[in-house]
Amino acid sequence: MTKRISIIALLALSLVCVARHGSWAASENRTTPLVKAVTRVNPSVVNIHSEKTSYNGESLFQSGRGRKVSGMGTGIVVDERGYIVTNYHVVQGVDSLRATMNDGGTYSAQVISYDRVHDLAVVKVNPSQPLTVAHFGVSMDVMLGETVFAVGNAFGYEHTLTKGVVSALSRDVEVNEKQAYKNLIQTDASINPGNSGGPLCNLDGEVIGINVAIRAGAQRIGFAIPIDDARKIIARLLSIEELNSLNHGVIVRDIKTADRQELIVEGTQPSGPGNTAGLLKGDIFVKAGSIMVADSADLERALLGRTVGETVTVEVRRGAETKTLELTLAKSTTPRVAATPTAAAMQPPVTTQTVTSRRTQDESAADKAWKALGIRLAPLAPRERQLVSPRYRGGMRVSEIRRGSPAVMNGMQIGDILVGLHVWETLNSDNISYVMDHPQLSTFSPLKFYIVRKGETLFGHMPIVEN
Repeated sequence: MTKRISIIALLALSLVCVARHGSWAASENRTTPLVKAVTRVNPSVVNIHSEKTSYNGESLFQSGRGRKVSGMGTGIVVDERGYIVTNYHVVQGVDSLRATMNDGGTYSAQVISYDRVHDLAVVKVNPSQPLTVAHFGVSMDVMLGETVFAVGNAFGYEHTLTKGVVSALSRDVEVNEKQAYKNLIQTDASINPGNSGGPLCNLDGEVIGINVAIRAGAQRIGFAIPIDDARKIIARLLSIEELNSLNHGVIVRDIKTADRQELIVEGTQPSGPGNTAGLLKGDIFVKAGSIMVADSADLERALLGRTVGETVTVEVRRGAETKTLELTLAKSTTPRVAATPTAAAMQPPVTTQTVTSRRTQDESAADKAWKALGIRLAPLAPRERQLVSPRYRGGMRVSEIRRGSPAVMNGMQIGDILVGLHVWETLNSDNISYVMDHPQLSTFSPLKFYIVRKGETLFGHMPIVEN
């Protein structure tokens, strides 16, 4: 009889729990801040599986059949239409990519842009429904000893969670002679093969870093790219100028502090869309289309996929007021590496006087390039011209780079062949002078550059140091 009463009492207690919680819910003691944070970030984590062909030997030119090799990595959803950020080394040289979402949905993926130097890439899937965009925090206020966690495709075990703390900040890590990283977050949350490209998160479920590397032979020493640094690169990888050949004509600057994430208008291109829309220096973006804007990556993705002449409603904060403006996108006038003005167009007729002037101009160009960019350039020798892709008319060889300069911090190397700056080709010192003496040089910052390295065209951006 006693046993029967006990069973009835247990059932009654269970029914009370169901009545209170609506289901067989976990207790509040079990639903810890970590559980809540993981629940928040998980829908935005993507497991990436790749396949590439591997050949025996190190020869540049391969013959015969190679063998198929499977790879794995992780990605983070940055736009609901299927744009996902991951590490470049996850997708480098792959034949095919497959992305698996938290709900089990699987899609083919394509690499649409990448930055080899900073080891980031954006891949695109075509989802059947909008994806969940990750909540991005800031990394500038990350604290030593702060609890963090990583989610990723560790050793192919999808959505694996590992927890730890921030072990160190501002680590510089050299992986090999070709890859080095600056300013990484070090953590003892286990980072395993397959975690690359995935999120390092805080207990608010915000992404504060992108996992990128582990220390071989060590235990619980992993590294992540701070999200403040990564978001700047993501903005370039989502650039509507690069992906859609569109121009918004707005020069912006990211402001990120512990309690402030804002995108400020620094200026507009003359007669460009931003100028025509009425944007003014000091305006703070609030919204573009349907997307709330916290930084330049948000602005680019808000305008991504649109067409020439399409008008986007933008909201900005101007002083104490909120202004609603109409931004009409224009076709980009920036060719991949522009041939205007050509070297011939910039050179006056050859006379004794112009030769003397050109020598002075060469010295000025060299000094300005060294001070502002941190590079010295040399003309290509006849035997070096074959190193330049047929699509370019020539270039200048990087002969020296100043330590700590914008050039070295943004991946330029001695021996690279500079084929373009901003929208102009760089065939000789006259071309360099044209760019360095341009009256609107300050508005070009960060200055876009194009280089050829081992037959491959690469591009990047570097800030111009004011002197």
